[in-house]
Amino acid sequence: MNSTGNLEKATFGGGCFWCVEAVFDQLLGVKKVVSGYSGGHTVNPTYKEVCSGETGHAEVVQIEFDPNVISYQDLLEVFWTVHDPTQLNRQGNDVGTQYRSIILFENENQKSIAQNSIKEFEASEMYDGSFTTQLVPLEKFYAAEDYHQNYYENDGGENPYCSIVIAPKIEKFYKKFYNKLKPEYKD
Repeated sequence: MNSTGNLEKATFGGGCFWCVEAVFDQLLGVKKVVSGYSGGHTVNPTYKEVCSGETGHAEVVQIEFDPNVISYQDLLEVFWTVHDPTQLNRQGNDVGTQYRSIILFENENQKSIAQNSIKEFEASEMYDGSFTTQLVPLEKFYAAEDYHQNYYENDGGENPYCSIVIAPKIEKFYKKFYNKLKPEYKD
């Protein structure tokens, strides 16, 4: 298992990694969120290569978390809330395999929890349609270039994409998960 002491890692892709990172970074128990690429065949891909759709990689985030504070199941619940898992190879206007819904599990326990979570949320009335989320083993994670890290926090106010796409996701997230926020994000 890829853990540091008491910490574990979860790797998810649900569209643009700026959007996903901005949400998970605010959760209690989350120690670190790194935007990156995974699920493809190109070694050490660049953002430009991933955007071409030729690498097979998805834009993902790797979340380092304390399972004594927040569970993998809780992270999945947030994941289902902040993206639409019924959209094949897209999230809104972001289109291409690099924006697909994907869970990259680190071990059989994560795989089992994710399988059950997919069944539970697909059966709920949260979304119309079947989930297109891929569930695959994590083989390799490549951190994205430095300018992609903490993008919304660092540059979000300057980028119209962030105010149009990310801000509403964060608002929705706050409404549902306010009690799971780090203190500095409350009020």
